[in-house]
Amino acid sequence: MSETFEVYIEDEEGNVHVDKKMETLENGFIDLWLPREKSYNGKIANDEVETTGEISTFAGDNTCITTMQLS
Repeated sequence: MSETFEVYIEDEEGNVHVDKKMETLENGFIDLWLPREKSYNGKIANDEVETTGEISTFAGDNTCITTMQLS
């Protein structure tokens, strides 16, 4: 079942890359593309839950982030 969340992602310089409502896929993940070779701070929230975390897109970094879990 899909859910809608507010997704906010900014890079280390404070440039906003994502600031919008996004719907999860059926598996609960959000499909998101970010430019490579950067570090980001992210926030995912709805009326009931919120999570924050760091994301990086350097060579060797994971392309599937599972540490920003909502519970």
